[in-house]
Amino acid sequence: MNTSTPKRSAETLPQRRYAVLNHTVLTVLTLLVLATAVHAGTDITVAQDGSGQYKTVQEAINATPQTASAANPVFIHIKPGIYKELIYVQREKRWVHLVGEDAAKTVLTYNLNANLLNSDGKIIGTFRTPSTYIDADEFTAENLTFENSAGPVGQALAIRVDGDRVVFRNCRFLGWQDTILIDRGRHYFENCYIEGHVDFIFGGATAFFENCHIHCLRDGYITAASTPADQPFGFVFSNCRITGATESVKTYLGRPWRSFASTIFLNTDMAAVVRPVGWNNWNQPDREKTVRYAEFNSRGAGGNAKERVPWGRQLTKAQAKAITRRIVLGGKDGWDPLETGSARTNH
Repeated sequence: MNTSTPKRSAETLPQRRYAVLNHTVLTVLTLLVLATAVHAGTDITVAQDGSGQYKTVQEAINATPQTASAANPVFIHIKPGIYKELIYVQREKRWVHLVGEDAAKTVLTYNLNANLLNSDGKIIGTFRTPSTYIDADEFTAENLTFENSAGPVGQALAIRVDGDRVVFRNCRFLGWQDTILIDRGRHYFENCYIEGHVDFIFGGATAFFENCHIHCLRDGYITAASTPADQPFGFVFSNCRITGATESVKTYLGRPWRSFASTIFLNTDMAAVVRPVGWNNWNQPDREKTVRYAEFNSRGAGGNAKERVPWGRQLTKAQAKAITRRIVLGGKDGWDPLETGSARTNH
């Protein structure tokens, strides 16, 4: 054991204080850098009263830089109001987030319908009617209402989506016939409200609906999938609920717009609005051999599996457990929409 007196440090008290101060400054700077990284992005505000940079949503979208990325997205904060305008998110406008404060008070709306005439005197058709058209990838919308206010006059889209990796959270979709066209790509709907009466969720995309409320305004069909034959999944509804505007409303869960239509309902509460047979073949019996319609644990007055058409499958517990958000939407790039963070609400 060494009993000699230990040597005193050559470091003076001022030097020690300087070292502590320097460490503190470096720590603060590091935290500031990390905070900047977490909150990186461009913020734009839209307000009809002129208190933001823009008064219309389309002006804000047009102003977004095409250099946006996962590390530097664009957040367009939309103040409450009814924005009657045609909205187009161009293909080049990736990583755009539209953020409202309250879906019931922030409404993006227009009123085109398929029977209107263009400048050549020809009807414009279904695909030119969307009030909002999302053509870009990596798009997110929160706390907004997407509406087509044309009423029950035929096809009239509230929204059309052609982008990939698109997310909607806490949004409302209001229309009658063809409310939502999810044309292609992969889309995630969480805690959304969707209403209509004929084919009001349709298209060839892969989409996962989690905890959504599907509301049927009149007799009709909820879905009209056109899933390609080589695409594993079309529409998957998980832990959703289906209701009707009145007790007399009757609806089918879906009918096949194309032969290999794929639609699955998992753990969904179905009011008596859902017809006992569940599915419709669109007057084409041959499609009964090719459609991919399935359910698991449908509940409520409209969820009686024993009365369903024989060509609609009832999944086993193991089969249903294998149909997850990650499996349905993952694709070749392993996309998980829950890794797409919620858009920030303060800036």
